[in-house]
Amino acid sequence: MNYWIGVASKDHVQLGKKDGFCQLCHGKAAPLKRMKEGDWLIYYAPKMSLKTKEPCQKFIAAGQILKGEAYPFEMFPGFIPYRKDVAFLKDLNELPLAAVSEDPLWAEYRSRLRFGHFQIPYELFATILSGMKK
Repeated sequence: MNYWIGVASKDHVQLGKKDGFCQLCHGKAAPLKRMKEGDWLIYYAPKMSLKTKEPCQKFIAAGQILKGEAYPFEMFPGFIPYRKDVAFLKDLNELPLAAVSEDPLWAEYRSRLRFGHFQIPYELFATILSGMKK
């Protein structure tokens, strides 16, 4: 089992939560293919919307990857991103990035946010998820 951070705007994550899927790195298949059934994903939202500069800077969703391969989905004509099914946890709170910014383990991974998707150790996953459950 592996643990991942995905980076997307809050409005995009909310769409995925509503319909039970994840979509990463502007719809690329490669990051989704790295995640396997049973893996866990935590979403970090740097902005409220892709179209604005309004900051969010919070961990906003977490879920477990379900069985199945990444699949293409036509969102609108000419844009066919890849998705993967996820069982999102319910009743989580958003956790501000500042809540983990002093954690020494997070310091190792913070610079990876710009990549849009990266693996983290269980200990960091547990710290973030615990903060979201309070």
